[in-house]
Amino acid sequence: MTFDERAGTLKRDEIAALLASHEQLTTLCTELTARNAELARQLEWFKQQLFGQKSERRLLGGKGRQLALGEALPAPPAPPPGITVAEHQRRRSSRSETTESEEPLRFDATVPVEEIRLPAPALDDDHELVSEKVTYRLAQKPASYVVLKYIRPVVKTKSDGTLSCPPAPPAVLGRSLADVSLLAGLVIDKFLYHLPLYRQHQRMEAAGIHLGRSTLTSLVHRTGDLLEPIAEALLASIRSGRVIAMDETPIKAGRDGPGKMKQGYFWPLYGDQAEVAFPFAPTRSHAVVRELLAGYQGVLLSDGYEAYQRFAEKRAEVVHAQCWSHTRRQFVQAEGVEPELTETALEFIRALYEQEALLRPKLLEREKRLEWRALHCQPIVADFFEWLKGVLRDRILLPRNPFTEAADYALAREKPLQVFLEDPDVPIDTNHLERQIRPIAGSCSFCTPSSSDWKQRALLLRGPATRTPTQRCSHGLAA
Repeated sequence: MTFDERAGTLKRDEIAALLASHEQLTTLCTELTARNAELARQLEWFKQQLFGQKSERRLLGGKGRQLALGEALPAPPAPPPGITVAEHQRRRSSRSETTESEEPLRFDATVPVEEIRLPAPALDDDHELVSEKVTYRLAQKPASYVVLKYIRPVVKTKSDGTLSCPPAPPAVLGRSLADVSLLAGLVIDKFLYHLPLYRQHQRMEAAGIHLGRSTLTSLVHRTGDLLEPIAEALLASIRSGRVIAMDETPIKAGRDGPGKMKQGYFWPLYGDQAEVAFPFAPTRSHAVVRELLAGYQGVLLSDGYEAYQRFAEKRAEVVHAQCWSHTRRQFVQAEGVEPELTETALEFIRALYEQEALLRPKLLEREKRLEWRALHCQPIVADFFEWLKGVLRDRILLPRNPFTEAADYALAREKPLQVFLEDPDVPIDTNHLERQIRPIAGSCSFCTPSSSDWKQRALLLRGPATRTPTQRCSHGLAA
């Protein structure tokens, strides 16, 4: 029996039941299709994390076409017309004093040079010394420690028999056995070169210095106490600026049982004088933003985390700007589901960054930068948001579609994403701050001291652009 013959034998109730079942199956199929697309996107993301690069950089051009052999190489330039010159002998260059067979060694004047003179052969009446040749070799000495022995004379007064002795030079940590050079070396090796204290302790043992490992931990803690005023001054300097970039990054800090560590957060702040501070907090709550930015007046540049938006909404003196790089990241994640729409969105953002790249090396005055952005960047931004609104209006996209989520993310932040067009001092993104976070995210876990006040534990700080990150831990053995 065919389907048409079977349909003719069905009763009204059976037809209604079939229609209801068909509607349910259609709804279920739509949900399963969306779920399958979501799982496929998650699978691609996990594969990228495990096997591929995490970079968001994209290769442009070509449209997937394979180049022919040598097609990507530039054409060789035409040889310049030759000229005839008189024969001459070239003089040896004086820029390098090395021998001809050696690569020149480049170093600055701060590197100590130890001269080693080789004995000259015996000279007689037929030989004379006419010059010297210099060969440089880069050598290394093992980490060395020196004990400073202060010998203080004890003087006796003959008239009354009293004894006097000049005091020893004051130490940074009072009656501590550590010189300031040792404290600086411990902190720099631990937090800049990621040499844990237990390895530094092993190096001291090999050099013949016998100290307890707990002593090194105590020295690092006490050195951290000395740096607290610097941390507070750095935060005060950042809060006094017009533009602050802020972010948060997770970090394992503090013991949470055997073999476990608690989840903490660094809240880096980047000031308009290129100063960076890394306060620590055990939580990601909105209260941390309120406490760190108490009394701040200016522009707050951040990602899409709602804590920054809520903070700015309650303070008329704070203008909230948001990062275009994070907005772009939302569309990159939607590329596997909606490649054509994603490519168009990324082209808009790419054009915007190209104009910013042309502006950056010019170092124009504020008025000139504002005029440049109004002329070249504002039309791109306006077209981008108008295109997004048209796509969501004309295209049928599911709410869980990654492109829909990316478009909603951008449209919900349309005003904060345009603050850089009105203020020439506001960067287009927070990449300058994320570059400062990168060494922390790639390093080993830190621990935090036992103080109950998290502000007192905020010791990881970096000064203008090139300062050393410093942070103390509870036992001194973390990287």
